[in-house]
Amino acid sequence: MIELAVYDSKGKEVEKLELEEARFGGEVRKSLLKEAVIMYEANKRAGTASTKTKAEVRGTGKKPWAQKHTGRARAGTLRSPLFRKGGVVFGPKPRDYSYQMPRKAKKQALRSAMLGKLMDGEVKVIDKLTFSKPSTKKMVSLLKTLGIEGSCLVVAEDSDHIIWKSARNIPSLKVMKASQLNAYEILKYNRLLVTRSELGNIG
Repeated sequence: MIELAVYDSKGKEVEKLELEEARFGGEVRKSLLKEAVIMYEANKRAGTASTKTKAEVRGTGKKPWAQKHTGRARAGTLRSPLFRKGGVVFGPKPRDYSYQMPRKAKKQALRSAMLGKLMDGEVKVIDKLTFSKPSTKKMVSLLKTLGIEGSCLVVAEDSDHIIWKSARNIPSLKVMKASQLNAYEILKYNRLLVTRSELGNIG
C-alpha cells in the first residue's frame, strides 16, 4: 500500500490517499521500461543520415592505370572507397527507425514507470490546479511552495490551455493530460505533479 498526500495550492495537506501497488502492475518491470525507452527514442530519430556509394560519387569511370606490369595494386576506378573522395562502404542511408511495442506492453510500461515514481516519493498530488489567467509567476510560485525542484511533468486537465500557457516559458517543465502519458515521458522528468482528478485516469 502506498500512502500519498494531497496538497492545496498553498502547500497544505488536505487529504491522504492510499493506492494499491496492484493497480500499477504490482512491481516495477525494469526490462520492460528499458524496451519502452528504446522504442520511444527510436521513434524520435529523423533517419536522414546519408552517404554516397562508389556508384553515386562524382568522378571519372576511366581505369586509372593498367591492370598489370606497373608494380602497383590493381585498380578499376578512382571512385573506389580506397581513394580520396571515393564512395563510402556500408554507409548510412535514409531509413525509418520507428517501430511499435504491443499495446498491452506499452500500457504495462506506463504503469511500471508510475509505480516507480510513487515508490521513490517523486509524485506530488494537488487537489486543484486552476489559474484565472495565464501566469508564469504563479506557476513558479506554486512549484516552490510544493517543494518541487528540477524538471517536472504536470499532469492536469485544462481545456482552456491556461495551465499550459503558464508553464511554457519555464525550462524543464511540461504539461500533459493523463490520456497522453507514456512511460518515456514519466521517466524523463525528475518529479510529477498530478491533479487529484487526473490521478485516477493514469494507468
